[in-house]
Amino acid sequence: MKLKEIAHSRTGDKGDMVNISVIAFDEKDYPIIQKKVTVEKVKLFLGETIQGEIIRYEVTTLGAINFVMHKALRGGVTRSLRLDKHGKTLSSILLEMPINTND
Repeated sequence: MKLKEIAHSRTGDKGDMVNISVIAFDEKDYPIIQKKVTVEKVKLFLGETIQGEIIRYEVTTLGAINFVMHKALRGGVTRSLRLDKHGKTLSSILLEMPINTND
């Protein structure tokens, strides 16, 4: 299954950083997100788009995980030549990540 089947997402930016929150639709699915959506898997899935460190914060009371991604916007809104200078599409891309629930 894809992450978008059990979660939705919000994105924000500050300078050359982007944060992506992954929020479970149903609290029963939050443990799956906690276990399967790791920094390593996110970094691998987003590839060279994220050139810096990724920090993960868990917000269990909301059933959410927030990822702060450094060096993700090629300099930030006023300096980037990217079409998506705010990184808003990154949340949609992340929600396409496959989640294996069999292990």
